[in-house]
Amino acid sequence: MDALILTMRVDVQVGSTRARYNWLADRIDVPSPSAYPDPINWYRTVLHELAHATGHRDRLARDLTGWFGSAQYAREELVAEMTAAFLCAALGVVPTVRHADYIGSWLEVLRADERAIVRAASLASKAADYMIGFLPPEMRGGSGQRSR
Repeated sequence: MDALILTMRVDVQVGSTRARYNWLADRIDVPSPSAYPDPINWYRTVLHELAHATGHRDRLARDLTGWFGSAQYAREELVAEMTAAFLCAALGVVPTVRHADYIGSWLEVLRADERAIVRAASLASKAADYMIGFLPPEMRGGSGQRSR
């Protein structure tokens, strides 16, 4: 996963008090790995934030302007969490219950939109494919993803 973090060319600043992607600066702020009881959870968090970074206008150009609590914010959170879950599966990292709980919480916000999960899954699949393209070929397994 370190290879993915390095090759995506997103500025990742370690040592923040919380994890977030700043789309204006194209930067991820994330707590240090020692802030996580299980080190793999740091990577899961970074994958989630990198998933947001795929939405930057110079990458897959999703709308990242939603504010916390808005439907647009919920849609993007759903895409990012599904992308992280897809990547965990592709990389052989066991997803946590948190993935399902987090996805469920954002689906609640989008309850009125019966196609939200389908659209989110499509965008998450594109984001995961984009990210997998940055992995060295030997880490891609049989996914057949193209290189970047």
